[in-house]
Amino acid sequence: MIRTKSNLKKQETSINLVNPVFANHETFHPRFGWLKKGFDAAKKNPGIFLQDDAPVRLGVGKNMVRAIRYWCTAFKIIDKNSSPTAFGEQLLGSNGWDSYLENPASLWLLHWNLLKPTCEAAAWYYIFNVFLDLEFTKEDILAGLKYYIKTFNKKIAESSLIKDVNCLVKMYATEDFMRDNSPIEDSLDCPFTELGLIRHFGKNYHFKIGAKTNLPAEIIVATCLEYASWVSQGRETINITNLLYDEGSPGMVFKLTENTLCEAIETVAKEFEMLVLSDTAGLIQLSLPQQPKILSEEILDKYYKF
Repeated sequence: MIRTKSNLKKQETSINLVNPVFANHETFHPRFGWLKKGFDAAKKNPGIFLQDDAPVRLGVGKNMVRAIRYWCTAFKIIDKNSSPTAFGEQLLGSNGWDSYLENPASLWLLHWNLLKPTCEAAAWYYIFNVFLDLEFTKEDILAGLKYYIKTFNKKIAESSLIKDVNCLVKMYATEDFMRDNSPIEDSLDCPFTELGLIRHFGKNYHFKIGAKTNLPAEIIVATCLEYASWVSQGRETINITNLLYDEGSPGMVFKLTENTLCEAIETVAKEFEMLVLSDTAGLIQLSLPQQPKILSEEILDKYYKF
């Protein structure tokens, strides 16, 4: 995947892409069951996270209560008032698409939701959308973050950036070897390692680019349409290059190639004929309906129901 500075041009939109929040996770990446636990608790009582007995009710430590609240908010399944969001209900409600997150596709959808506007995990946004290297070390990410935070005109302690870097690689990176003949414990308790987005070799990490076996075409296309609903500004088409390389696009968030993206669109277009890829003088474009977001949800509804 070729990426240049021109690929990172700012979207012409009033959307607030990133809230410069760092290290609000209490050093904990999301564990198995946390999002469902937090969503259900908030649905019963939005004030649960602030109650003195929250650790007992949630069955975790005090710091983990704050981490669960942060992650549920960052993934946009609850809002700033700890009330369930429409997305939270769609995915995790009693009649939701995947109430217990049994389908790996839902983890991809959550990954997208974490990074989409307004992203409440600035280091995550930077690493997936702005950071250019395909192979890197923790030190590379930290150096880039120090430069990135200058765009916010906000002073962030280096210790907070280090916490974010460590949390992110534990959250996504999968080991390609065993240490002391046993798996790394932290890699076993986070569902997002299942995405296979980042591989770990010694001190080095690298993004996996292209197709992923557990990333359905429907998730790719639905997120492309949602992205187009923010940036297309009423246009009838969107360029594939924009969907691949623009900051915040599905191509960047999922680390896709052109072939992977086009194949996904062609697959979903068999069920939704309003999706059409056109090639004019080498410029590949995706046709858009009048309301791309509505079609996005229709695609997800059909995917989960069948």
